[in-house]
Amino acid sequence: PPLASRFVDCASMPWMKTAYAGVEAKTLLVDRSSGLLTVLLKMAPNAKLPDHEHVLIEQTYLLEGALVCGEGTVTAGNFVWRPAGSRHEASAGPEGNLSVAMFQLPNKFFQTDGRELDFLGNDWDKAWGAAANSHAPGSAQVKPG
Repeated sequence: PPLASRFVDCASMPWMKTAYAGVEAKTLLVDRSSGLLTVLLKMAPNAKLPDHEHVLIEQTYLLEGALVCGEGTVTAGNFVWRPAGSRHEASAGPEGNLSVAMFQLPNKFFQTDGRELDFLGNDWDKAWGAAANSHAPGSAQVKPG
């Protein structure tokens, strides 16, 4: 039924490769119309996420290891959230990491050739542009305060 709970058996889901070496994900929830995305994210030791923008708020809870960026380090059992429009690079610590990451809209990864891609290497605007428009000022959606 439409309002029933959705139970996700994470252990039985395969890890999916992303566009970035040593970074794998299990998609727990995705709503293509709004861009809402929750993933279980696994990063190998010292794996890197290149220059990217948090288009809307991103929240990350570290289950294992460490996640490092120019602003600091979040460790297992701790949480970091990043405001809309923030931009940085990030990497796993020497032990790698495992986290739950929640996005209001997926990150935009900037390529040296000028392309803007999503986490899987797809053209960001083609994959998420319509969802981004649903968050634009004047849209019918209610925004967090």
